[in-house]
Amino acid sequence: MTPRRELPFVDIHCHLLPGIDDGSDSWDTTLAMAQQAVDDGIETIVVTPHQLGNYNCNHGDAIRHLVAETRDFLAQHQVPLRIEPGADVRIEPEMIAGLQSGEVVSLADHRKHVLLELPHELYFSIDRVLDQLHHHGMTGILSHPERNQGILQSPHVVEPLVRQGCLMQITAASLIGTFGPDCQRMSEWLLNEGLVHFISTDAHSTRSRRPNLSRAFEAASEIAGDEIALDLCCRNPACVVNGQDVQPLIRPVKANSKGLFASLFGKR
Repeated sequence: MTPRRELPFVDIHCHLLPGIDDGSDSWDTTLAMAQQAVDDGIETIVVTPHQLGNYNCNHGDAIRHLVAETRDFLAQHQVPLRIEPGADVRIEPEMIAGLQSGEVVSLADHRKHVLLELPHELYFSIDRVLDQLHHHGMTGILSHPERNQGILQSPHVVEPLVRQGCLMQITAASLIGTFGPDCQRMSEWLLNEGLVHFISTDAHSTRSRRPNLSRAFEAASEIAGDEIALDLCCRNPACVVNGQDVQPLIRPVKANSKGLFASLFGKR
């Protein structure tokens, strides 16, 4: 049965801006991605080009200018999609200073929520970074923990991060199996443990990594119920867009999910 959905989807992680990173490569691709998003029920996207690390050239004001251009472009083509600025920020020593100055772009530019990216192949402690963000009135959102190789090997690191105030964003495509069985199982386990606060597309193109949330919403609803699915795809991301708090709640769904995870990953 199709889950009940009375609210629009809001996507807080999407590489929609043209020609700025490894996402959209042209205005035509941006237009096609935006139309795919609208057709899927997405009403708002926080565009999140990479910043820092290999993308030090992506300056905050350049991102904001391209966001304004993209808004005008979509309006000219009559695509009813709200666009807000943001960034997918590699954790680097200069990040905090960049956020304070505005050179690094927070989600929806409120200087309240920051989308944090770890290297794909490893996990390192981000406790100090989270404390620094908190000191400056900001909250970290860790992007796609289910795809991080270090976290896949040591999933126990996630819950202490949430208890420290870090929010977790999983990728829609992970939950439906696009990134393989390990990422899918990890996504399901995180949902069962109540350690997910957002589902986002992390879309990069119109093909394999599309701006699509509906299938993941259905999968999340089957695992955790309609209300939690609405929180992850609609309510919580809307709070980020509006500069409102999102509580780092831990809401386990199934009491035996730890045993389930051990059975899935214990034979590595």
